[in-house]
Amino acid sequence: MFAVLKTGGKQYKVQAGDVLRVEKLDAVAGEKIQFNDILMVGTTIGVPMVAGAAVQAEVIDQIKGEKTIHYVKRRRKHSSQRTKGHRQHLTLVRVTDVLTTGADKSGVKAATGTAAARVVAHEAPGTAKAAAPAEKSAKAAPKAAKAAAAPKADAAEKPKRAAKAAAAQE
Repeated sequence: MFAVLKTGGKQYKVQAGDVLRVEKLDAVAGEKIQFNDILMVGTTIGVPMVAGAAVQAEVIDQIKGEKTIHYVKRRRKHSSQRTKGHRQHLTLVRVTDVLTTGADKSGVKAATGTAAARVVAHEAPGTAKAAAPAEKSAKAAPKAAKAAAAPKADAAEKPKRAAKAAAAQE
C-alpha cells in the first residue's frame, strides 16, 4: 500500500520501508512520528486530505543537505563579486507503516517542523503574544509609581543652592 504525504511544502509518494530526507522536523533520533497530512492512500484520493489516514515513521537522524553555492558577479568595470553557501537542515526518516484509518487513536507524536511549531505557538489564543501587552502594562506600573514617589527638586530649592555656592566662594 502506498500513500502520498505532504510535509515541508513538498509531497512524497511513500510505502513501508522507504527512507526519506524531509525538511527539518522537531524530533530526535529513534523517536516515532506520524505524518497526518495525507493526500492519497492507495486508490483513495483526499478532498483535500484523506480523513483518518496517516503515515508512521521512525526518525533515523538529523542531517545537513549538500552545500549549494550561489555566486553573483555584478556589472562590468566594478569587479564586484560575492559567493554565498547554504546547507539545508534535513531529517532522515524511515517509513514504518501506512494507516488508512485510526490515525487519531494511534497515540504517536505528530510530525511538525521547527518553523511550524513556532508559528502555531504564536498564533494560539492566550499564549505569549496575547500575554505580552499585559506584561508591558505590569512593568510600566512600578515605574510610574516609582516616578511619583521620588520627590523632585523644587524651583524654590535651586536659588538656595546658588546662594550657598556663592557664599562658599567668598
